[in-house]
Amino acid sequence: MLMHPFMQHAYLAGTAVALAAGLVGYFLVLRAQVFTADALSHVAFTGALAALAAGVDARVGLFGLTVLVAVAMGFLSPRARPDDVVVGGLFAWILGVGVFFLSVFTAIRSGNGNGAAGVNVLFGSIFGISGRRALATALIALIVCGLIVLVSRPLLFASLDSDVARAHGVPVRLLGFAFLALVGVTAAEASQVVGALLILGLLAAPPGAAMRLTSRPLVAFGLSALIAVVSMWVGLWVSYAVPVVPPSFSILAAASLPYLLTGFLGRPRETLSGQRA
Repeated sequence: MLMHPFMQHAYLAGTAVALAAGLVGYFLVLRAQVFTADALSHVAFTGALAALAAGVDARVGLFGLTVLVAVAMGFLSPRARPDDVVVGGLFAWILGVGVFFLSVFTAIRSGNGNGAAGVNVLFGSIFGISGRRALATALIALIVCGLIVLVSRPLLFASLDSDVARAHGVPVRLLGFAFLALVGVTAAEASQVVGALLILGLLAAPPGAAMRLTSRPLVAFGLSALIAVVSMWVGLWVSYAVPVVPPSFSILAAASLPYLLTGFLGRPRETLSGQRA
């Protein structure tokens, strides 16, 4: 399987993106901001289509608009921790804009051989990633991993009890903005692998399973990344072995399975809030 260049590129980009999704996703679940990731997945869709409609590289709009909206969510919240009202309002607006740019792109650009671009944005195209693009994707994802690990301890403190963290000198609001920017970059990266519509599964299912397996925050943090990476590997293998199975489906099915299985095990005896107390 790994003798094929397209599989090498898929595993390179996919592994790095899954690692970033697992690490960032843990804090999304811990901070109850999963809906934020769902909204940003649609922002990624809108940004990519806006760039394509303008005749520029889809990644310009993909990263630019996703990170911009992610940070804007922070400004609309007192602690850079957007609630459901903020996220829902932006979600509805950006989804409408996305439909508009889809219509513009279909009417103007699809005749130039780019008819499949919109589908790739929605459902990903991991088997179509070139070597250069795979390397760039992996580098960006690894930078995200390094940054989230760097701020993991203060971010954990701020996530569990923002008032106490602020009293101890932790820059809670600044960390909120930084985290939202990292979520935006991760959502943009993951959309190239599993597609804008399916990002949420990769960001939510592995950390959800990890938090069911252990109540220790840093252990769950690493376990979330491990589950995400293994899910990526298994999903790519299944899609290669059974060509009729789309890679996005197999990847997310593999990511969701541990979460479903851990549901039968029950939650750990000690909760994060209990451990904090």
